[in-house]
Amino acid sequence: MMPNTLTDALFQLIRSLEKAEKRHFKLYIKRSSGNDDLKIIHLFDALDKMVEYDEKTLLKKLPNITKPQLANLKSHLNKQLLASLRLLKSTENVDLQLSEHLDYARLLYNKGLKLQSLKILEKAKELAKANHKYNFLAQVISLEKKIETLHITRSSLEKTANLSSEATEISGHIERVTRLSNLALLLYRWYVKNGHARNLDDEADIRKFFKANLPDQPEAITNFYEKLYLYQSYCWYAFIRQDFLMYYRYSHKWIELFDAEPLMISVETGHYVKGMHNLLNAHFDLRNYTRFANTLRKFEAFSHTPAATQHDNFRIHTFVYINSARINQHLMMGTFKEGLLHVPEIEEKLKEYELYIDKHRVLVFNYKIATLYFGSGDYETSIDYLQKIINGPVDLRIDLQCYARLVHLIAHYELGNMDILEYLIKSVYRFMAKMQNLTVIEEAMFKFLRKSFEISPRKIKPEFEKFLAIISQYEKSRFETRSFAYLDIISWVESKVYDKPVSIIIQAKVKASKRRL
Repeated sequence: MMPNTLTDALFQLIRSLEKAEKRHFKLYIKRSSGNDDLKIIHLFDALDKMVEYDEKTLLKKLPNITKPQLANLKSHLNKQLLASLRLLKSTENVDLQLSEHLDYARLLYNKGLKLQSLKILEKAKELAKANHKYNFLAQVISLEKKIETLHITRSSLEKTANLSSEATEISGHIERVTRLSNLALLLYRWYVKNGHARNLDDEADIRKFFKANLPDQPEAITNFYEKLYLYQSYCWYAFIRQDFLMYYRYSHKWIELFDAEPLMISVETGHYVKGMHNLLNAHFDLRNYTRFANTLRKFEAFSHTPAATQHDNFRIHTFVYINSARINQHLMMGTFKEGLLHVPEIEEKLKEYELYIDKHRVLVFNYKIATLYFGSGDYETSIDYLQKIINGPVDLRIDLQCYARLVHLIAHYELGNMDILEYLIKSVYRFMAKMQNLTVIEEAMFKFLRKSFEISPRKIKPEFEKFLAIISQYEKSRFETRSFAYLDIISWVESKVYDKPVSIIIQAKVKASKRRL
């Protein structure tokens, strides 16, 4: 059995370090110890050179370290690495700067230097307010109140009164942010597990949950973070319900929030990146071809800025979302073969970032790549990517699990694999029914495929025409057309009716849409 690189946290941390961070650590540890022959440096060097973590191999490389010693040394090395990173990155991150201010203020207070502590807390308060960091502000005010309550500091009566009102105001703000961020998180959790609302029962459940957790007067919200989580909540609420116009409206508000306060892009880069991803998805769902292209260019330009490249998280997230958007653009425009040119680079990066990218993102990429191959007519390769989803865990994205099986079935139909189609139709139908993922469109699809066994290839075209007439009438119905969000079934059927490739059908629709604008 191959050693598992994902089993050791310290090894993961060392693998994530950049050259500058490794160099800084060496200088930090040697300066703090004064001993060039430290065991933890030897341990660090040995781990740094390993491709995969294997404890037996590691101990062979470190003859002076016994197995019982290894656990303690690894723990010590991990603490020193984090201390080194904190020192190196403290000026790059507002949260770290605020933590540092609080640490210094507490140290000075414990030394009895109360007035000096209050001066640092005043600086921390200004920094927290400028960056909307109210959780830190609450800690700063808590320490200020403690000092003012326990000691005579000669502060004015006005200042002590302000402290009291500030504490009350911040407490209310934190309560609203907590409630809204919880709502956004739980809605996102629902989507990751289930995908879009499948029926009226799902719709009713989401609506009830959303209204129960929304603040009484959302229109009265004015603070940056309150607005941010409010817009996020509305985004997920709309996206789950497939109200794509509302989804666009609130993802646009999300980005406008950052455009109005550009400083917050570097403070909350992760939220900005996620907002751009949602805005691109909204343009994709509404087929806003020009706006999609403009937003993608803006996002690509942002990916080269210091804010986007400062940390591994941001680099990885921008990679994931930009490349997801690039594939979406090719799916939307019908340029499937051009989209496949991105696949080698995407797969190379997915392998490079495997420690940091969750299974959900990989699942989505596999599905999108499979649809590119399907659209380009390479059904066998499409099946290979769909198998990765079908053979994987079924507790994530039930919707993609279902539609991966449906596209897999259609790909075999295209290949003429009639010997397994009857089995696949029964298997996929049972799976989708079990997952409560059958709509009128899928029912019509299964009915057509079963009937196709009895029809000769020369007489199949009229049946495709009948099938197209059936599904076209549901094109504007939210619950009956979830399949259109995963596979453009109408364009596929039209390609059979008009005897043209799917790419040509979609490209013609794009041109017609642009002429209407």
